[in-house]
Parts: sequence; structure tokens; C-alpha cells
Amino acid sequence: MEWMALGLFLTVFIFLLSGYPVAFILAGTSLLFAGIGSINETFDSAFLEALPNRLFGIMMNQTLIAVPLFVFMGIMLERSRIAENLLETMAQLFGSMRGGIGISVTLVGMLLAASTGIVGATVVTMGLLSLPTMLKRGYDPRIATGTICASGTLGQIIPPSIILILLGDVLSSAYQQAQLDMGIFSPETLSVDDLFIGALIPGLLLVFLYITYLLITAWLKLDAMPAIPENELHVDGQLKKQVLKELMPPVLLIIIVLGSIITGLATPTEAAAVGAVGAMLLAIQRKQFTLPILRDVMQSTTRVSSMVFMILIGASIFSLVFRGFQGDEMVQALLSDLPGGTYGALFIVMLVMFLLGFVLDFIEITFVVVPIVGPILLAMGIDPIWLGILIAINLQTSFLTPPFGFALFYLRGIAPDTIKTTDIYKGVMPFIVIQLFALAAIAYWPELATWLPKQLIS
Repeated sequence: MEWMALGLFLTVFIFLLSGYPVAFILAGTSLLFAGIGSINETFDSAFLEALPNRLFGIMMNQTLIAVPLFVFMGIMLERSRIAENLLETMAQLFGSMRGGIGISVTLVGMLLAASTGIVGATVVTMGLLSLPTMLKRGYDPRIATGTICASGTLGQIIPPSIILILLGDVLSSAYQQAQLDMGIFSPETLSVDDLFIGALIPGLLLVFLYITYLLITAWLKLDAMPAIPENELHVDGQLKKQVLKELMPPVLLIIIVLGSIITGLATPTEAAAVGAVGAMLLAIQRKQFTLPILRDVMQSTTRVSSMVFMILIGASIFSLVFRGFQGDEMVQALLSDLPGGTYGALFIVMLVMFLLGFVLDFIEITFVVVPIVGPILLAMGIDPIWLGILIAINLQTSFLTPPFGFALFYLRGIAPDTIKTTDIYKGVMPFIVIQLFALAAIAYWPELATWLPKQLIS
């Protein structure tokens, strides 16, 4: 049975490399192995009888409703040219200093991350808007591309990140299962709110480290990040008006959405609904709200949301079949026998997720890998909030790492031919070092992720 579980996992992984839709690979391969297992009597088909209850649970899950609402919010803000106007305003605000445009890209990337939570959309948007400007201003292509890729991946960790919503839901189930396995029949709960709060300090830490690196680089390499000429900058009065007009509305919307979640005034789903309505109001205020735009936003939201939920259904089938072959017991025995105990097991899991991040999107890793290893690690006494933040930053680093990082492919797809792929690879290297430093710091000081939730919850 354990060999069947291992064969199932490897077969799914191989088929995923083919580019065929992930949801159908997970479901189809799992059902194929279940059929083979039923024939050779290594699989009890009763496991599949739990599938209707799981699907009904997905349909009734209030937390997951936040996913299409936040996706709608992000796409609507993108279509209403919020990012373009923000970038122009920030560039004017910091343009008088060397590295100012790079700092602007990082800050706008942070704001977009807090409004979209979708890495691909942020990288592509920032690349289309800022890369031509940075190159025109004489920026080193390596620094320009590295800054865009790194700031685009902030959507992995800065709330309301889609990955944190999905990860929070999966870890919540894993945490309850781990406590039940430990004989705790009144289990504590983990909510998406906890992960949102826990991600604030690590996310802001990354932004601070990015900006610090850009400032140091601008100081050491005078010609790599030139300032905007003074005659091209707005006068102070005009700039203040532009900052108030372009920056305040989206920042206020983000504060309302995140603030309502953090203070407990609204659930993530309720806050997402407020964000979606707020994004439409901003589009109306900027005269960017038309029926064709609304239709386009609705269609894009439906496509993204359908992909997420189809993968979740496929992953549910995979999880049932994998457990039917006692795969979870095999993984538990493997992690328990590793040297280094809990930290050794955590290191191996993080390494495997990092490598899987080269070829799988965060949705597949969240729905397929985390339900397998999550209960095992949490049963070892690992804090669920700490684990969730480590996973998010780990995947964020993986998406930046050459040669297979997703963010690199996104930027390569829209970058001009004058930008070499090696320039993009070399440009992200310093940011990868920053990511690894932040990951090590959070691993060494779990309080960076757990302190704020404890303060606000207590």
C-alpha cells in the first residue's frame, strides 16, 4: 500500500510537468490508482465515500468565498489604472533622489500586493508600467528587473494575500486534525485573520530590507540608479495635490479592508466584499467604470476562481486516495525518523516545498502538500501561525529563484528583447539573499510572526 502511495505521488508529479490542467491530473490520476488498488485489494473504496461530504464542505466554506471577492477587487483596481497612477505619483515623490524610482516600484508593489494578492498579476503589471521608465532613466537592467520581480512577489506574504487565505483554511483543518490525533478533543482553532496579522511584520520587514538594499546600491553605484532631472519633477504644490488624489483613496481602501479584519470588526469574507465594492467606487470616481470593463473583470474573476476551486476539488480526491494507501502514515514515519527531531523535519519539508515551487504553483502546493505534512508538523508542537508564515515566505523565495522561478517567467514574457534572461537572473540574486535572511530570521525568532497575533488576540 505504501508503494502505491509513493507511486501515486510520483505519477502526479510527472504528469504535472506535461502542462495539462492540474485539477484534472490530480483527480484523474488519483481515481486511476484507486481503481487499480481496488482490483489488487490494496485500497478500500470506502475512502471515496467521504468525497461528497468534502465537496459539500468546500461549497459551504465561508472563508473561501473571500477568494473570488479579493480577486475581483484586485482585477478591478488594475483595470481602473490605479497602479499606473500610483507609480507615476511615487516616482515624482521620490524621483529627486538616486534610486527613487526603484523605491517607488517597491512601495507600489507593496500596495498592489495588499490589494490584489496575486503574484503573476502584480509582476506583469509592474513590469509593463515601470520597466520601460526605469530603462529610459538609465537604470541598470539587472537592478530594474530584480526590483520588479521582488516587489511583485510581495503578494505572497502581504495581506490580503490569496495564498494566506487558502493556507489559513488548509492549516486550520490540519491543526484540528493534529490536535485530535494527540487526544485533544476540544481543539484550538486557527483562522485566516491569525495568518493575516502574523504576516504583517514579516511583510513590512521584507519591504524595509528591499528599500535598504536599493539605497545602499544607489549610494555605492552612482550611475546604476540615477535620479529624475529636477526640471521634470512637479512643483511642491502640484505634487501634494497629486499625492492626495492618487495615493489616499487606494491606501484608505486597504486600511479599511485590513483594519476591519485585524480589529475583528469583519471576517475576511466580509472585508473582501467591502474591498470589491470599494474598488468599483474607485473605478467610478476615476471614470474607468464601464460595462465592458465590468464584464472583463467578471470574466477574469470567474476564470481565476474556477481554477482555484477545481484544483481544490482535485486535491481533495488526491488526499483521500493517498490516505487510503496509508501515505500519510508513511510520511509521518519518514519525518519522525529524521535526525534533528522537529527542526530537522521542518527543514526537510521547507526544502521540498522550495524545490516544488520551481514547477508547481502555490495553489497546488497548498492543497496537495500542506494537508499531508501539516498535521504531522503541527502534532510535533510547531506553532501553526509560524508554520504558515514560513511556508509563504519559502514559496515567495522559490518563485524568485533561477532558473525556474515563476516571477522570472512572468517578467521575461513582457520584457523587451534587449533585456537578457541572465540580467533577470543576476538581478534577483540580492533579493533572494534578502529573502533567505528574512526566512532565517523568522525561523530563529518565531516571535516575528507570532507576537502581534498574541497581542491582538489577547
